[in-house]
Amino acid sequence: MAGDRMRPLDDVRVISLEQYGAGPFATLHLADLGAEVIKIEVASTGGDVGRHVPPFAEGGTSLFFETFNRNKKSLALDLRNESGRLVFERLVAVSDVVFSNLRGDVPEKLKIRYADLAEINPRVVCCSLSAFGMTGPRKGEPGYDHILQGIAGWMSLTGEPDAPPTRTGLSLVDYAGGLVATASILCGLHAAGRDGVGGDCDVSLFDTAISLLTYPATWFLTGGYLTERRSHSAHPSLVPFQHFETEDGWIVVACAKQEFWVRLTDALGRPDLCSDDRFATFEARREHAPQLLDLLGLIFHGRPTAYWIAVLRDAGVPAGPVNTLPEALADPQTAARHLVVEAPHPVWGTVRQLASPIRFGDSGASHRPAPRLNEHGTELLANLLACDEDEIGALAAAGAFGLSPQAVGEPGPERGRRGHGDPP
Repeated sequence: MAGDRMRPLDDVRVISLEQYGAGPFATLHLADLGAEVIKIEVASTGGDVGRHVPPFAEGGTSLFFETFNRNKKSLALDLRNESGRLVFERLVAVSDVVFSNLRGDVPEKLKIRYADLAEINPRVVCCSLSAFGMTGPRKGEPGYDHILQGIAGWMSLTGEPDAPPTRTGLSLVDYAGGLVATASILCGLHAAGRDGVGGDCDVSLFDTAISLLTYPATWFLTGGYLTERRSHSAHPSLVPFQHFETEDGWIVVACAKQEFWVRLTDALGRPDLCSDDRFATFEARREHAPQLLDLLGLIFHGRPTAYWIAVLRDAGVPAGPVNTLPEALADPQTAARHLVVEAPHPVWGTVRQLASPIRFGDSGASHRPAPRLNEHGTELLANLLACDEDEIGALAAAGAFGLSPQAVGEPGPERGRRGHGDPP
């Protein structure tokens, strides 16, 4: 691919009223793909709450904030101020997307839906990522990943059978919701380019979490079968498909096909298990799972993880170690796939973080650190909206930016815990 080829989204501009994790994670992928993402932040409350999340929070930024906001620009703007609203509408006129991750009833109140902005820009795509969506009895409720994992039934399916309901170790509802919003925006951009008309993307963490119940939900809705938690994170129907303790750690073995089961028994030196009627078929192994898993557990416990990984890899059996976070980041595949990216930073020196997994061609993109609060205020007003110094000063005096006139273009205050006053 030619080195001077544009990145996929170099011609896309996104105005984003975003905060914390799910929303910034959505636009992070757009920014990495070349989109100009302009974060709208409320300066009076310290901007995006993610700027203040410990540990490693200093000088109006944090490593949490850096994780979700590289390659973006920041503009302090108060949409509830008349002059601030006018600036926002001028931005909408020259942009492709208006994105927000606010409570489900807030887009209507802030007038940032397609119905509110179509006269300004009929091609604009308006995406709302909220906890429960812009419709339904819960649209006005706030929500976070942990809450959604509980409501959507995830925690009832996670963990050991005798343990309390368990949250996944990562904020997967937030991140999956962010990716759904990314995909929705790209769909909207395609339709707007084809039809010349934009529209709304009403995305919610609730919809995302419920949809990810997938086949356990189908089993229950169609056959009345309720999946239960199983020891060692075992698959609800396939045996063996779980983690086993080794001499020095843990290993995951996944026999999703009959041929993998045959290969496993050969690799373990126990081909007799394949001809044993109790273990010969998928259904038989499921019926006699306690006996089989006890037997396999004893075998795996007799050797270290590295031994089993080598043996099973040679045999073509899907398996992997249960790594710690440092071990996962040090895996040779992590380096080979260029999953760690770096950016120089005035506070942290060099920030090392993870690349977006969304790929197209070989963009070879460099990475900029996350912006300081209102870092790009003057640049955007002058270059994008053609405001001169006098106009910028007048807007500042009118309260458009939520900053004192002297502070326009400078980092905002470091206090505050909330972006636009409402969680998603």
